[in-house]
Amino acid sequence: MSRTRVLAGSVAGLAFLLVAVAAGVLVGPAQLGLVDVLEAFASHVPLSGVESPLSETESTIVFELRLPRVVLGALVGAMLALSGAAYQGVFRNPLADPYLLGVAAGAGLAATIVIAYGPPGAGSSLLLPAAAFVGAAGSVAVTYVLGRAGGTGVAGLILAGVTVAAFLTAIQTFVQQQRLETIRDVYAWLLGQLGTAGWRDVLIVLPYVAVSAVVILAHRRLLDVLRVGEDEAATLGVNVERVRLLVIVAATVGTAAAVAVSGLIGFVGIIVPHAIRLAIGASYRIVLPLSIVVGAGFLVFADVFAKTALSPAELPIGVVTAFFGAPFFALVLRTARTVGS
Repeated sequence: MSRTRVLAGSVAGLAFLLVAVAAGVLVGPAQLGLVDVLEAFASHVPLSGVESPLSETESTIVFELRLPRVVLGALVGAMLALSGAAYQGVFRNPLADPYLLGVAAGAGLAATIVIAYGPPGAGSSLLLPAAAFVGAAGSVAVTYVLGRAGGTGVAGLILAGVTVAAFLTAIQTFVQQQRLETIRDVYAWLLGQLGTAGWRDVLIVLPYVAVSAVVILAHRRLLDVLRVGEDEAATLGVNVERVRLLVIVAATVGTAAAVAVSGLIGFVGIIVPHAIRLAIGASYRIVLPLSIVVGAGFLVFADVFAKTALSPAELPIGVVTAFFGAPFFALVLRTARTVGS
């Protein structure tokens, strides 16, 4: 992996994110000019002396509607991509995703219970993201305990995740059948949404994403060592169980916080890390930090598409990521099979 290739990939990733952010802020029913928006941003810098050319309504659109949506989308996309790459490193499977250990099932069940049985308006209150976070983290905790009890290492964790997810999904289906009048609201959350994003949501998710990212990035070199195999890594002095636990906890907490405010958005954790591997290389010293940048840009672009494709209506962002992700996933599987044959 040459330095030139890494540098080119890093520059391309940053450019991709900047263009995505610009598109997220500028694209919408209200047409705004790039220069005017940049001057509006400059006017918020102390002692800049620049006056905003935007009207009060336009300023509200930029700073209270579009910008928090873009920031939240970037945070969620970065976290899902980073968690996907981290899970892939821990399980040594390039097709593992952030929901592998039951995060989606736990969050989905908790959100469904709040919407179905909670007080009126619970679906738009802080109770929903709090419950989704607890459900996601709790399901992974149960998965880890069951996997450890099985004593079969990585395979045991994956099987436990499948079991827990199937059980929680069955309960969720039962709840939906009991409260048919809430199905529309449940699916609106499950399919992912950023349309109601505000600075409150950004402040909720930011600390979890920041801490999770720091922990995962601190283990990027050890994840490279795990690529050679757990036994070999142990002979090199790596505490495999400790690394696995820390990375799984960090990725799970970050993912749980992300889905708590955005709903379940699939394929980001598969598309982004794998695309980076194909373009630059498989070293987690590069894959992890670039997953943050490219994942953020990818989800912001997906959100721009979601809010403009059927304007004035909006597509659920989970539908958009699945639209692009499913063909990519199929292509990866076909490529892997061709290489292995």
